[in-house]
Amino acid sequence: MANPTEEEPRVNEDIRVDNVRLVSADGEQVGIKPISEALRFAQEAGLDLVEVANQADPPVCRVMDYGKFKYEQSQKAKESRKKATHILVKEMKYRPKIGSGDFETKTRRVEKFLTEGSKVKVTIMFRGREIQYPQLGRKILDDVAESISHVGRVEVYPEQEGRNMTMLLTPGKATRRQREAIEALQAEALEMEEASAEAEAEASSVTDEEQTSDETLELEQDLETE
Repeated sequence: MANPTEEEPRVNEDIRVDNVRLVSADGEQVGIKPISEALRFAQEAGLDLVEVANQADPPVCRVMDYGKFKYEQSQKAKESRKKATHILVKEMKYRPKIGSGDFETKTRRVEKFLTEGSKVKVTIMFRGREIQYPQLGRKILDDVAESISHVGRVEVYPEQEGRNMTMLLTPGKATRRQREAIEALQAEALEMEEASAEAEAEASSVTDEEQTSDETLELEQDLETE
């Protein structure tokens, strides 16, 4: 008999206590018995006495075929490892000015990855001056999150990584709180877009006024010359 370890229960003569609460091989409660009687009970059945609850007072011991029990536990552990899912992280890249057709195609692939059990990193790639309009990327990420909310949810919300903006999606439906967070992000992106449009319009208006003023000044100078 191998020496017991922290991972393994004490078996037969390794159980060094005066009394145990004995359980038969059929699961029947035999009662509290001296260890010598419990060992004899197991030996007469041609089985082992195994300590299954050492924290109890007295410890609980069950009669069983310990070798068979260990083998079955080993097989269960192997099956569990086989069934364990290895989460893969896929990536889907979008451009800030992506067309509706391309958006739908890419988003369907994102949905497929999620239904297959993979996480998906969604990346918005900015080029040149596009980086000045992060709200465009944020809006795309929000639209993606909303489109796949029936099969996936946001695990890491949009964040800037150099010239890219990323978001991590994971399989599983979005909760109510997450949907509310997505809606809040969409509202924020819309506000930023409107503010940007207003700023551009104001800048354009100022430029037009300056140009008109310059033209008026030139006309006055021409009249004075005449």
